[in-house]
Amino acid sequence: MDVRVGDVITMKKAHPCGSREFDVVRVGMDFKIVCKGCGREVMAPRAKVEKNIKKVIRTEGDENL
Repeated sequence: MDVRVGDVITMKKAHPCGSREFDVVRVGMDFKIVCKGCGREVMAPRAKVEKNIKKVIRTEGDENL
């Protein structure tokens, strides 16, 4: 799955605060994502995050990378 730093991902399951959207801060073997609702940073294994992604929202200007 093509997820880049700066993307906003919508997850299938909500964070305990109720938000489903996260900003991607780091990509590698683990993802570091920040909840858009409460600001909590979460580190999770790549396989687990990719399995739970519902939609990837690209920021403007990233199409040519």
